[in-house]
Formats: sequence, structure tokens, C-alpha cells
Amino acid sequence: MTGTPSGNPPGNAPRGPLRVGLVGYGLAGSVFHAPLIAATEGLTLDTVVTSNPDRQRQARAEFPDVRTVAGPDELFERAAELDLIVIASPNKTHVPLATTALEAGLPVVVDKPVAGTAAEARELAALAEERGLLLSVFQNRRWDNDFLTLRQLLAEDALGDVWRFESRFERWRPKPKGGWRESGDPAEIGGLLYDLGSHVVDQALVLFGPATQVYAESVVRRAGAEADDDTFLAITHANGVRSHLYVSATAAQLGPRFRVLGSKAGYVKHGLDPQEAALREGKRPGPGWGEEDESLWGRVGSGESPVTGGGSVAATVPGDYPAYYAAVAKALLEGGPNPVGAREAAAALDVLEAARRSARDGVVVTL
Repeated sequence: MTGTPSGNPPGNAPRGPLRVGLVGYGLAGSVFHAPLIAATEGLTLDTVVTSNPDRQRQARAEFPDVRTVAGPDELFERAAELDLIVIASPNKTHVPLATTALEAGLPVVVDKPVAGTAAEARELAALAEERGLLLSVFQNRRWDNDFLTLRQLLAEDALGDVWRFESRFERWRPKPKGGWRESGDPAEIGGLLYDLGSHVVDQALVLFGPATQVYAESVVRRAGAEADDDTFLAITHANGVRSHLYVSATAAQLGPRFRVLGSKAGYVKHGLDPQEAALREGKRPGPGWGEEDESLWGRVGSGESPVTGGGSVAATVPGDYPAYYAAVAKALLEGGPNPVGAREAAAALDVLEAARRSARDGVVVTL
């Protein structure tokens, strides 16, 4: 989980707490970023950018000391008063806003996907490196409970050589909700491939390394929907592992979140990490954060289905989204490593672009 070190070595590190400007207060900004920033030692939520008056009131109600402004121009006029910009606005704004922030001399966190193409992500990475600034991508699901548990199992060699990694991020939303995430306009960078797909592809690459081939099937199933809402990706990794990744809004029955098959044993885990639901309910990080009820723990075994009691229970490691912003603060204040570098995100975008081409042309794409 290491990336390029920040451009603020310890000798020149700014004094905390670092003042954070947050662009966007929709789902990403209000549910994920603002609460996690506010809970992180060394960071303080200084300004929220949203043109929506209701969201401005919501931000001030939830964080009484925060300032609100209607547009990013007002934020960048105060660049000298800020230490970090977090971009949680619609996908199409990520590249221009990140570029402006970096050119203003500010470190940046960008929600995923960092860009619409891998080339754009690498251009941003080059700009950040040229300016000696942190550019980090919010891939929070590297700190999901199931992902952390699987990493522990792999480190312990509990599964042997992994042959196949199955990952599902499925939902049952038979009616489109509308909005830019479901828009068919390519400029919006919507659809599940770039939304949930950004998570499952990133996790697969972190676990099993670079991809060499990609095959995908992507369809629009729901009446009135414009962007892909049911997509499958098959990745061949350089080390021989095969990843089968599913993202869907049309899954009437949800499959296991992870099914990992190895030469010694397999690991099966159902259910999503509880942190998003907790944040949506207004809960905040503290004692017991990220813990899961034992009834939801996965199982490790061989030769029998976990549904019928095969194998043994594998205790789920608590999820830890707060670790992301703690690492960002450490990178800026102490010169620690970037928790998710932009070049890592570009590698995931290589796979997403290949998947889009594969689904469109019905071919296997070699990277």
C-alpha cells in the first residue's frame, strides 16, 4: 500500500493541524470524506465547496466551524490559507480541479476514479512529481474488512498458491436513480465499470499484481438506464492468478463478496464491510469502529461448501477507513509514503479502459 512519498520532507513539513478544503458535498463528500477528515489527528476541515444551499446548511450543521463557498474559484482564491485540497465532486471535474490545485502549490486527494483515462492520470502524477506535491487517490476499499482479512490470510499462506480470485460488488437497484453516475454521456465518466469497477480492479491489482490480459462483458439492463449497470471482468495477472470481478445494480440474489480458491484451501466471505453503512447513519470513528458481527465472518476450508459448515471460521479483521487519512496526514507532516499513488490508479485505469474495449469489441485485450 505504498506509493510515491509526499513532496513535504520532515524538515519542511507544515505545522498541523493541516487546513483542508473539500470540493463537493454529495455522497462522497458528506458521507466519506468530511467525517474521516474531521476524525483524523493533524487535519481540520476548513472549507466545503458546494453550490447547493441545502448542502451548505448541512455542512455547517454537521461541522459548525467549517466555512462554505459556492464554487472552487472562491476556494483557490484562498489557496495560501489551505494545506490540502480534497476533490469529491463529479468524475468529469477531477482532472481540471486537481490540475488547478497542484498548479496552486497544494497537495491533493482525489476520489476515484482519479481521471477518465490512464494517460490523464499519469499526466497528473507527472505534474505532482514536478511540483513536489502529494497526489493521492481515495481508494478506501483497500481498508475494507474483507480485503484486510484476505491480505492477512495470504500473508499467512493459509490458502496456498491462489488460482482464482472472485470479487463481487453487487446491488439490487432495479430502477435507475438518475444523475451523472448513470448518464450515458461519455464526458460524465459514469457507469458501474468506472464506479464500483474502480474498487474491485484496484483490489485485484494490489493483491495479485499487474494484469496481462483483460476480458469483459458489459450491458445496460434496466429500462431507462443509459450507462452500464451489469459488468463482468476477467483479468489474467502476470503471476498466473485469474481474477473474476462482478459489478452489478441488477443482482436479485447477491453472491459472496469474495471467493478465493487456492492450492491448499479457499476463503469465502459474504456481506459488505459495515463502514459505509455506519457513516451513512451518522456514526463516526471511535472504539469498535469497523468491527463486524461474528455471524458474518467468512470461512476457510477445502472440499465442502461453507454454506453447509465446511471449513473453519476466519475472524474478520476490522475495517479501517480512518487509516487512509491518517496516512495522508503522516505523508504531509512527516514525509511518510503516499497511501495510494496516482500511478497505481493509472494502472487500474489501464485495466478499465481495456475492459471497455473488450466489452465493446468482444475481444481479449492484451496489456
